[in-house]
Amino acid sequence: MRTGSEPTTARSALRMRFWLSVWGEVWTVAGTVGFALAGHPGWALACGVLWLLVTADLAFIVRHIRQGPHYQPGRDVPPYEPPRSRP
Repeated sequence: MRTGSEPTTARSALRMRFWLSVWGEVWTVAGTVGFALAGHPGWALACGVLWLLVTADLAFIVRHIRQGPHYQPGRDVPPYEPPRSRP
């Protein structure tokens, strides 16, 4: 059940997503280079595509982190019409 405090208490795991994306960058670069040097172009291509996806996700995450916190209404401004009390 909603309490009405979600906008003020909600938190995003952007820092965790950032570090997981950095970890993904390391592994996809290593996989792309490793498979290319080992002579497996199909696997190198697959890792290269994943590398592009992880890089795009990382850019998205950094953009959101740099935007900073957004306005959240105070406790006196409910996000929806409060339910009517039952008699």
